[in-house]
Amino acid sequence: MKLIKPYYEILNENDLIKLCKEIELVARTCYKSENKITDDSNINFIEKLIKLNHEAMLEFGPSIVVKFVCDRGVSHELVRHRLCDFAQESTRYCNYSKDKFENQITFVIPNWMPDVNPGEYNNKPTMLTWMIAMENAEKSYLQLLKEGWQPQQARTVLPNSLKTEIVVKANVREWRHIFKLRCSSAAHPQMRELMIPLLKHFKMYAAPLFSDINYE
Repeated sequence: MKLIKPYYEILNENDLIKLCKEIELVARTCYKSENKITDDSNINFIEKLIKLNHEAMLEFGPSIVVKFVCDRGVSHELVRHRLCDFAQESTRYCNYSKDKFENQITFVIPNWMPDVNPGEYNNKPTMLTWMIAMENAEKSYLQLLKEGWQPQQARTVLPNSLKTEIVVKANVREWRHIFKLRCSSAAHPQMRELMIPLLKHFKMYAAPLFSDINYE
């Protein structure tokens, strides 16, 4: 059994850096003001677009592709965003008893559990309860495979804490929608654990497009 913390990876970060200028170039077609483009004119121009709710322009430019390594519960919420494209690790076809998975199952540690070495879980009753549940799930899964079940059948004993990898592709307008929902204080804590750092990352490279989105 392997335990990890969730994380993300932006697969086309160079496109994120170019977004503001590309969107400005397209959007200025509406006003025929291409002659006003300068090295930094995109900042005020995009902020004005957003204030005017002219967000259709934010659908232009390259889509941003992010790979999330998270638990299954978080991935179930991500796929509710219908205006995205998804590619996800399949428990139908992945056999976690094989060498490429190190013959074990990987689980994601919930972020409300204290950040201690898993070896210290014995001193934390609730953490020990979670650990035992994960161990039992792994044992049951591996045993069912030995008894002849296929991975798509044995997966029925796997919990939401199972690690999954999911790639999400969306345009700027949809990422803004995702951040507004998933960085909110009402969002699930494991979702916020991923989305708030990702939003900060987006703000670093494409500030005009995301600077108005806050989190609590």
